[in-house]
Amino acid sequence: MNSPRTRVQRRPVHGVLLLDKPLGLSSNQALQKAKWLLRAEKAGHTGTLDPLASGVLPLCFGAATKFSQLHLDADKTYEAVLRLGQRTRTADAEGEVIAESVVDFSPEKLQQVQALFTGELMQLPPMHSALKKDGKALYEYAREGLEVDRQPRHVTIHALTLHELPPKDGVRSIALRTQCSKGTYIRTLGEDIGNALGCGAFLSSLRRVQSGRFDAKDCVSLTDLESWPEDQRHAALLPVDALLDSHQAITLPSEDAGRFLSGLRRRGDWPDHAQVAVYGRNPHSLLGTAHVRAGELIPERLLNPQEIQSLLESAA
Repeated sequence: MNSPRTRVQRRPVHGVLLLDKPLGLSSNQALQKAKWLLRAEKAGHTGTLDPLASGVLPLCFGAATKFSQLHLDADKTYEAVLRLGQRTRTADAEGEVIAESVVDFSPEKLQQVQALFTGELMQLPPMHSALKKDGKALYEYAREGLEVDRQPRHVTIHALTLHELPPKDGVRSIALRTQCSKGTYIRTLGEDIGNALGCGAFLSSLRRVQSGRFDAKDCVSLTDLESWPEDQRHAALLPVDALLDSHQAITLPSEDAGRFLSGLRRRGDWPDHAQVAVYGRNPHSLLGTAHVRAGELIPERLLNPQEIQSLLESAA
């Protein structure tokens, strides 16, 4: 007879956890595990990372979920290994091999391809992706053996380095590192590089090492989180405004803070700014985000009074 499951007593938890997502788990599975360990009432992530990829996955709890969308636009940095001489149906190690070719290119050719795939690119989303067409994810069509029309998307490869690794058991591979804009498919990038080299390639490993300003060296693993006592788990959380590091800070006196939280615009001698983090003065607390135009502070994402009170209590 199975013993009854222990009910977890949820509670308000606010902040950002930098998780080093392990291989094999979806982003949502990793999120739910961390949420359970922290006994958090509300949680979300800042963009998915494939189950076959590891690395930086910022998780948002409580009030931080209000601003998680802001981080979706952040640049990402990945490290990957491309297995040369084969193409797979999914452009990664999970798919069946659909083509094989002889690997034969010069170091000069590799440098030419590196330059070719640096800068502004148009990239065709892969069929094995969560991108939706007519309300249905592309990977669902792919599982049915269907290929549908997709529109190429504009992406930016800010930096790209390629170098060949020593052969292993006769297999040649390339190490890839790239800093890229949101929406870049590294599997597609790897496959396109293999095609440009004339031999084909698929992604045999992938790791996200940076997401915006967040770095893998600052992340915690689920294994660590499980082994820690509860107070240490909560100590690993970054404050909510860690998501707002690129925002200009403005602090309002109590009367203006209350009106701002009601959604009213405030006037002041502030310069125009597209991204503003707004704080109350007494007590000091994050109120939300805004932008300034022509001397007006215009509210965008606002915390509610309960979230603000909970933040103040957790900081006490």
